[in-house]
Amino acid sequence: MSYPSPLAHRPQVPPQPVAPAPVSPPVLPMPARAGRSVPVWAYAILAVLLVALAAYILTFLGVVAPVVGMVLALLPLTGVLLAVRIADRWEPEPTGLVVFALAWGAVAAVVIALAVDIGLGFLVPDDGSAARAAFSSVIQAPLVEEFAKGLGVFIVFAAARRTFDGPVDGIVYGALVGAGFAFTENILYFSTSLIEGGVAETTFTFFLRGILSPFAHVMFTAVTGYVLGRVARRGTPTRAAVGPWIGGMLGAAVLHALWNGSAMFADFFALYATLQVPLFAGFVGGFIALRREEARLTRERLGEYAAAGWFSPMEVDILATPAGRRRALQWAAGLPGDRRRIMRGFIAEATSLAAARQRALTGRDPAAAADEQVFLTRAVAARAALLAPAS
Repeated sequence: MSYPSPLAHRPQVPPQPVAPAPVSPPVLPMPARAGRSVPVWAYAILAVLLVALAAYILTFLGVVAPVVGMVLALLPLTGVLLAVRIADRWEPEPTGLVVFALAWGAVAAVVIALAVDIGLGFLVPDDGSAARAAFSSVIQAPLVEEFAKGLGVFIVFAAARRTFDGPVDGIVYGALVGAGFAFTENILYFSTSLIEGGVAETTFTFFLRGILSPFAHVMFTAVTGYVLGRVARRGTPTRAAVGPWIGGMLGAAVLHALWNGSAMFADFFALYATLQVPLFAGFVGGFIALRREEARLTRERLGEYAAAGWFSPMEVDILATPAGRRRALQWAAGLPGDRRRIMRGFIAEATSLAAARQRALTGRDPAAAADEQVFLTRAVAARAALLAPAS
C-alpha cells in the first residue's frame, strides 16, 4: 500500500511519551496587609486637598510661573529622593507608604500651613512691622509647618505599625514628608521670585533653596520621625506615643526656627558654614550609626535561624552585612541568566524575616509570628530559585 506523503508513513519505533506541561511555581504566601498601609480615605483626602492647592496656585500665581517653578523644584527634589533611596536600601519601605509620605508633605502639609497663615492674617493683620515678620518666620512657620508635616509621619506610624520598625524607618518617612513639603514650597517661592524679580531674583532664590538647603526640611522633619521610630522600637501603644510625637515636633521646630532666624537676625552665610553644615554632617553621621545598628539586629535575628539550620553562617554574612550583599550581587550576576534580581529578592525577604522576628521578640506585634512563617517561606523559595540549575 502506498502513501501520498512521507509524513504519512507509519512510525517504525514506539512513540516517546509526551512531556507534561510545565507546572507554574507555587504561589508564595503574602504577608497580611493590615498594619502595612494607610487607609484609602487618606488618599481621598489628599486628592481633594490637591485640587484645592492647585486652584490656589493658579488663582494667585497664574500658569507660567508655577510651571517654571515646578521644573526648578524638581531638581533639588530629585537629589533628595536619590539620597533617601540610598538611605533606605537596607530595608526598603513599601512603595505605597513612600508615595503617601511624599504626597502628604507636598499637598496636605502645605495646605494646612497656608490655611493657618491665611486665618492668622484675618485675625491679626500683617502691619509690616519687624516684630510681625519675626513672629511669622521664627515662631509661626516652624510650629505650624512642623506640626503639619509631623502629622503625616504620625499617620504612617499609627496606620502602618508593622512596617515602622525603628529609628531608621522613622527618619526615612520624616525625610519623605519633608522632601514633599520643600518641593511645593519651592514652587511657591520660585514662582513668586519670577513674578516679582524676574530671572535674577529667581536664580538667587534657587541658589539659596535648591543648592544650599535642599535637605533643610528633610532634616527638620526627620527629628519627628526619629522620635517616633524610637517609640516604635520600644513597642509603645499609639495613644502613649502622642507625647513623644509632640516632643519630636518641638525639636524639629527648634531646628526650623534656628534656620529661619539665621536668615533674619544673623549673617546667614557665616552661620550656614559654622552651624548648619556641622549640624547636617552630624545628622548624616548619626544616620550611618543607626544603619549599623539595624545591620547588627538583622545579623542577630538571622543568626538565630542559622542556629536552627535554616541558613548557613556564610549566608548570614551575605544577607546581613553591606559587604556581603555586594559580594552576593556580584556572584549572582555571573550565574546563568544574571540572577541579581533573584538575589535582591532573597536579601529583601531575609531582611523582612529578621524584622518580623524582632517584632515578635519585643511582643509589640501579635501577628509577627505569622509574618515570620510567611517571610521564611518566601526566603527559602528565593534561595531555591537562586540555586536552581539553568534550564
